[in-house]
Amino acid sequence: MTVSSSSRAIDETVSSPVLRRGTIGDLEGCNAVIDAAVSTWPLPERVKRLSLPIYRYDAHDLAHLELRVAEEPDGRIVGLGAWEPAAPEDVPQGKQGLLLHGIFVAPDRQRSGIGALLIAAAADAARVAGFDGVLVKAQPSAEGFFKVSGLEPLPVLDADRDYPHRFWLPVR
Repeated sequence: MTVSSSSRAIDETVSSPVLRRGTIGDLEGCNAVIDAAVSTWPLPERVKRLSLPIYRYDAHDLAHLELRVAEEPDGRIVGLGAWEPAAPEDVPQGKQGLLLHGIFVAPDRQRSGIGALLIAAAADAARVAGFDGVLVKAQPSAEGFFKVSGLEPLPVLDADRDYPHRFWLPVR
């Protein structure tokens, strides 16, 4: 069954991927998803090309980040999320949080629930680690996704310090 959502269709017959911890062996597939996802962002091509190295993950990143991948039954990585403890000055006062460093879904699998699975995995990881919530510093074009996913926009209290597109998902 196909359901229309916005200007894209959701095919409910597509199998759901499995979420699992990412490894060094997944980095090539993860970075391919990142490259494909960033290519869809509403930015000038030069900006996308210059910024891609910043978004890609390498083995050093895995020493600091927890990586989850969404993998199809055929082994194809179609989404990923990475997180780490958030800096205390970035989260709401008196709270401790997990920073969702990145969340990416292959363009052909966007709007299929993979992003929601990755948000839920980050929320579960935050809860298990004893954090109060999940912090996201979103791309402006992704704000709608995070709002629909139940995250609350955080106010800018210090324009010189606060990233303007921050969101918070309380987990307790």
